[in-house]
Amino acid sequence: MPRISERQALLYTVLTFIITTLVAYFFKGQFIMVGGLLIGIFLTAFIPGKNSTVIASVISVILIIIIALIYEQDFTSESSFKQNSLRLLVIFFTHIVVMHLKNLYANIRSDKAHMTSLFENATEGIILTDKDGRIILVNPAAEIMFGFKAPELVGNTVEVLLPGNFKHDHGDLRRNFYYSPSNRPMGNGRELFAKRKDNSEFPVEISLSHYKEGNEMYVIAFIVDITNRKEAEERLIQQKKELERVTEQIRKMNAELEIKVEERTEILQEALQKLEKSQKELSASLNKERELNEIKSRFVSMASHEFRTPLSTVLSSASLLSKYTTTEDQEKRNRHIEKIRSSVKHLNDILEDFLSLGKLDEGKVEANPVDFDLKDFIDETVDEMRGFLKDNQHILVEHTGNKSVHTDKKLLKNIIINLVTNAIKFSHEGTSIEVKSNVKDGMATIVVADEGLGISKEDQEHLFTTFFRGKNVTNIQGTGMGLHIVRRYIDLLSGNVTLQSQLNKGTTIIFTIPINQR
Repeated sequence: MPRISERQALLYTVLTFIITTLVAYFFKGQFIMVGGLLIGIFLTAFIPGKNSTVIASVISVILIIIIALIYEQDFTSESSFKQNSLRLLVIFFTHIVVMHLKNLYANIRSDKAHMTSLFENATEGIILTDKDGRIILVNPAAEIMFGFKAPELVGNTVEVLLPGNFKHDHGDLRRNFYYSPSNRPMGNGRELFAKRKDNSEFPVEISLSHYKEGNEMYVIAFIVDITNRKEAEERLIQQKKELERVTEQIRKMNAELEIKVEERTEILQEALQKLEKSQKELSASLNKERELNEIKSRFVSMASHEFRTPLSTVLSSASLLSKYTTTEDQEKRNRHIEKIRSSVKHLNDILEDFLSLGKLDEGKVEANPVDFDLKDFIDETVDEMRGFLKDNQHILVEHTGNKSVHTDKKLLKNIIINLVTNAIKFSHEGTSIEVKSNVKDGMATIVVADEGLGISKEDQEHLFTTFFRGKNVTNIQGTGMGLHIVRRYIDLLSGNVTLQSQLNKGTTIIFTIPINQR
């Protein structure tokens, strides 16, 4: 549509209507009048808005009616009616066409305004080029971005906006794009740079689009300055590196801290172990001291009882002996001499127990194993003990298995004598004492059983401790060291001992020792 201003269109329309009216009035040319009116209506197409066209159409209808009334004698005749109706119909259709044209023109102007606004107000730089890469249009954002005014760029190739190291290959890339155009981003996987008017370079992202008008192809480049983004990415990379460095430092510090914690933990554990050891040693010392105090108390109690009784007997018998001076009193003297001898033997046994215990504590007792016949050895030992049997007491001896053994003969004899002596002492008259032995699989098992007083379960737990005596045997002579010494001797022979007992039914002591002790 020709370019004509709104004022010009209004002036041309008014002149057309005036000239048409004068011609129709003076020359009676209704055909010319209708043509002029149609031209006037068409001229309103260049005037925005619908009112101008409506006014022009209404004026045209009024003029046709006025001219018809002035020059036609019979206005109501059929021929006149048809001609005027045809003129009015032509005016109406012209009005409709012009209104449609106005709508189309308004839409075109609106689209053009939108496109112009989009082009001029876009935040991205937009450059339009022809097939030779020459710049045709540049939007304001591109002007600001590159520092050029649009007239400085129009007519130049796009290479004017490229740094030197990109110019050499860009012509070939541009021609390849024109041969096979497609809407796509540029520089996938590459960093792109553009050049400003002051020759400074900056990073960009470019998207390409194209369209054809007639046979000519045009390319639209959308350009985004990504300087801020690159700086943010660089800052992010630097921050990431700094974070990695700090993380590494923290990791090293954690490792060092863990090592220090481990060292401190080890030191603390060692301190705790030493403290625990000290506590155990202190507890052991306290227990030992408590045990020694208890042993001392028992020893004092035992000594006061065991020494006083035989000494009193010796003193009493010695005093009575001085009174028996005649020959007839010899029997009485012999009885008191026997009491003195028995008391002295008892005192001697007590001293022997003390000496044995002292040697054991000092480590002066050692095992000296020899080869001997176990059955004969037990028979001989038991025979030596038969003189201490009470009335109607008897000892039963039994052996099974091999006879030859290799162990300490003296220690074994002391063990058997001590156990048999206890069996005799704590058994009633007329009871039996069994001594059984068995050799099997390199071990000798010896059992000493009696039918005596027995030991309560409460006392059995402490029976092998020093100076301990059962509550039911306090009226029988003894030091409470015998079984303790027995256990110590058995330990020296690398053996073990167990005890089974019931009150008033008897006691069975079983000990086992290796028979090939080298």
